[in-house]
Amino acid sequence: MGLLAPSVSVDAVMLEARAAALGKRSIKTSAKLEGITLAIRCTDLTTLEGKDSEGRVRSLCAKALRPRPGWPNVPSVAAVCVYPNLVSVAKDALRGSSVAVASVATAFPSGLSNIEVKLADTAAAIASGADEIDMVIDRGAFLAGREQAVFDEIVQVKHLCGNVHLKVILETGELGTYDNIRRASDLALEAGADFIKTSTGKVGTNATPPTALVMCEALRDFARRTGERRGLKVAGGVRTTKDALAYLVIVKETLGDGWLDPKYFRIGASSLLDDLLMQLEKEQTGHYAGSDYIPKD
Repeated sequence: MGLLAPSVSVDAVMLEARAAALGKRSIKTSAKLEGITLAIRCTDLTTLEGKDSEGRVRSLCAKALRPRPGWPNVPSVAAVCVYPNLVSVAKDALRGSSVAVASVATAFPSGLSNIEVKLADTAAAIASGADEIDMVIDRGAFLAGREQAVFDEIVQVKHLCGNVHLKVILETGELGTYDNIRRASDLALEAGADFIKTSTGKVGTNATPPTALVMCEALRDFARRTGERRGLKVAGGVRTTKDALAYLVIVKETLGDGWLDPKYFRIGASSLLDDLLMQLEKEQTGHYAGSDYIPKD
């Protein structure tokens, strides 16, 4: 399989101005309530720490299933994202539910290993029951101009995944320019990514509105060219309801209402859900819940 044609050049000034303008959109009353509920449905509740344990994952899964016990209109999240060795624990805790189990793989977060190790990492997660794989690209290879190697790795991982959804993490904070982010987005989509994802959450700069916008433009152009709808996942640093709603606006205005669905949009986060729940109660009751009323994972 060959590489794609040259990418379009990104006008950084126009991109940042549009992202800033979209971020200022006012969302009120029923639209805000709908947006908060959608953001909950689109959340990949995530724990990717060295101290993760079976107990921690089971607690996180309980929260993913019932973010606000006693509130029947609060939906479950889209997925729980864990390391490969904890996939079976999450799978057991979520059995019979609509919540998917996502696993990072391919030498997360660096992506610096040989392809045999990356494929074994992915295969182990799938064998344990992962519904989705979040792989990382080798940013060093990409920035050194070895695009074919990056492309081929994505192809091989996607082939191994089969029907298991593959999210390809670009680690946009390490790519340097919007042109590189656009190029990496196009490359991942052509190689078979079901989703393109901003970040691992493990570097200094993670998801930002301009990077999400340039990735949305890549998704839009890919859909126009091929007729295929692929997804976006923003991750890293998305902590507040205001952040989440801003990304929903970017997706809606760039890609359309059809992407406002967990099948095509995800937010990878750990602390965001608590703020969404507090804001949801504020919209529904007129006052904020104390943090003690929000279930701890």
